[in-house]
Amino acid sequence: MSIKIIKMPHLGESVTEASIALWLVSEGDKIDKYDPIAEAVSDKVTTEIPSNYSGIVKEFLIDLDTDVEIGTPMVAIETDDAEDAGESEQPVGAESPFDTEKKEEMTDHINKEIDEAAEKQPIARETKASSQQTISAESKPMADKNARYSPAVVRIAQERDIDLKQVEGSGKHGRITRKDVLNFDVKSQPTANGDLPKPSLQAQKEMIKREMSKKAGTPSEPAASYPSSRDEVFPADRIRKAIAKKMVQSTSEIPHAWLMVEADVSNIVKLRNKTKDRFKEQEGITLSYFPFFVKAVVQALKKHPIINASWDNGNIVFHKDINISVAVATEEHLFVPVIQHADHYSLSGLSKEIDRLASLARDGKLGNQDSQGGTMTMNNTGSFGSVQSMGIINHPQAAILQVESITKRFVPTEDGGFKTADMINLCLSIDHRMIDGLQAGRFLNDVKENLQKFSDESDLY
Repeated sequence: MSIKIIKMPHLGESVTEASIALWLVSEGDKIDKYDPIAEAVSDKVTTEIPSNYSGIVKEFLIDLDTDVEIGTPMVAIETDDAEDAGESEQPVGAESPFDTEKKEEMTDHINKEIDEAAEKQPIARETKASSQQTISAESKPMADKNARYSPAVVRIAQERDIDLKQVEGSGKHGRITRKDVLNFDVKSQPTANGDLPKPSLQAQKEMIKREMSKKAGTPSEPAASYPSSRDEVFPADRIRKAIAKKMVQSTSEIPHAWLMVEADVSNIVKLRNKTKDRFKEQEGITLSYFPFFVKAVVQALKKHPIINASWDNGNIVFHKDINISVAVATEEHLFVPVIQHADHYSLSGLSKEIDRLASLARDGKLGNQDSQGGTMTMNNTGSFGSVQSMGIINHPQAAILQVESITKRFVPTEDGGFKTADMINLCLSIDHRMIDGLQAGRFLNDVKENLQKFSDESDLY
């Protein structure tokens, strides 16, 4: 028997961390290679993680909904070695042939591998938990700095306010195991003076707050922190948390600037009305306005590569591929799948690809390959009636274009008269570290000119 460690896999380009949203197996389960063991979520995609080995799930090494770096050890699997192939396979739930000493050696081996991995790449969960458990030396003595503990042991000790120096280890060489910490009687834990333990710092703060509130005759918590009796409180799901994290990162790191231009798209409205029935019959999908705008933007990006770039630690990265991220909204979430090599598509091809990606997003079936490599984002805000909006840039991209509603307005003509035209607002958000107003304005003017060129049915193909 040997222990294999499965690490958080690479989930996509520019993805540096992810979290486990759901364990699909339990500790002690027997699994086969390639069986799904967990559902992971990053800021780009939610996906199932398969097992690299056949064996028995020994221990989960990270918590649910806790962001960890790619490559962090996440689960330990007990596998059969080649020399053990001749041994009879134990049915699930049968007594193990190993005696107590062998089990302790195996546990010790798991902890050793975890510790070695932690030396190379510290586990984010442990670091994060440690920072959140800042306490005084009196209220919680720190464990021996020279001692080594598994992340699971440290987490449980922090949650239960246990001084690990007071715990007697039952593992090999006196190593403290999870079972030792779980079975430890916190009430029997003495302080440095041999007295009963003092409350944790957080508990002390709560006690002081309640006493002060009683004296002042005010509630123990600010009114804003308590919902009314009519309010309902639900924890945000993993996708909403990923969206929130991405949006905060964008607004905190990218200095946003905004521009808006209006464009006359009467020619596109006429072309679509003329061809939409035949297009639906031949292609099997509805011809919408959005592909026209994607095509116009792609053509303009070829002339303005700075819009198709990104900021990287003081460097400007010009992307050779034009991969358009398209925002797809569902009732509760927002997904941003990517049209890879968008400049290789005709209008008809773009219509089919947008329809395919939107269907996958709404059905929750987007894969890693569908969400990677975007170089600029477009959002069809006009589909729900918006006429003007300011988009948040999809980090680490440099721009996002909001395509608003088409509305009929009176506009002046060259001969001094007026006409009814189909007008639209194009709202562009830019990363002001690398794109200035002049460059953004020229880009939008080229988008407008490209939109004016769609006038014949042959333009669809």
